[in-house]
Amino acid sequence: MSSKWQGENMSGREQAGLPASGSRILSPAARELFLATIQKRGKTIRKDEESATRDALDELVKIGLLVPDIDEPGMFVAVDPAQLSISLSLSWQRQALDLLSRAISIPTELNELSEGFHSPSQIGGPIEYVRGKALINQRLRQSTEKGLSEALAMQPGGPRPPDVLAASVEPDLEVLRLGASMRTIYHASTRYHQPTRDYVTTLTAAGSQFRTLDEPYTRLIIIDRRIAVIPVADDMSLAAFIYDQSVIKYLADEVFERNWARALEFSGNRTVPQEVISRLRQTIIELLLAGTNHRVIARRLGISERTLARHIAEMRDDYNVDSLFQLGYVLGRSAQGSTTQP
Repeated sequence: MSSKWQGENMSGREQAGLPASGSRILSPAARELFLATIQKRGKTIRKDEESATRDALDELVKIGLLVPDIDEPGMFVAVDPAQLSISLSLSWQRQALDLLSRAISIPTELNELSEGFHSPSQIGGPIEYVRGKALINQRLRQSTEKGLSEALAMQPGGPRPPDVLAASVEPDLEVLRLGASMRTIYHASTRYHQPTRDYVTTLTAAGSQFRTLDEPYTRLIIIDRRIAVIPVADDMSLAAFIYDQSVIKYLADEVFERNWARALEFSGNRTVPQEVISRLRQTIIELLLAGTNHRVIARRLGISERTLARHIAEMRDDYNVDSLFQLGYVLGRSAQGSTTQP
């Protein structure tokens, strides 16, 4: 420990530093040595008298319970613990208050250094690549620690896991309470996912906006139009954090806003617009004609196999067929007829 963390000199002797949290002030050996010292009539002991007691003696000297005998060099005189306790307690209280003050001031003192560490000039320029989902999420949290005024997000694929949605509700509501604007584009399949509907309903009531889009698009997050995040790897294990303002403007205006304009409003309602149903079933038809099995179709669309089966059953009714084979035949004939028309 550096000298600036040590106690002050009191009565001509240096006081000990703060003991470890929860530890006793003296070791058992030091306590025994002090009691043995005061039982001797002269209350003195030579430092080199017994090497086995040297550590305990040093401990007593350091804390101030033994002081050098001015009249007899090499001897140490015991000090009244009652007198020492007051000065020692005050000294340690000052040290504790100093430590507390330093602990409180650490975030403020290091904030400027943190800003420099995370500035674009220090993290690789206008684009920073972050590998690992945990680090990506950590960097996203760091990007919003100082507050958030606007968040734009495009979330392709199927619904997010229910536990992720549940954990996001309160933090997102807090952001909205502080006056932030949040807009999110989901895939149309999320309209069939009850946990997503609940999440969207709750946040819509607090001022957030959601829409769905069944066209292919890439994941995108834009924070206050100063940071944009896009995936680099298909498994989302590598992301690019973009700080170039020209690129961010393009992603916000030409990518997000254009997709937002084409997307359909989603407030968490159970009622699915007919346009969404038609587009979803058209995709199902295309995948069925390509020979894709039901499990893969459901995974690609982000819906359950039960929901997929319901759509197929309704399509059988629409085309007045009894089996999936007949449905495939009719769909194939329909597709073939549409390609041969002038």
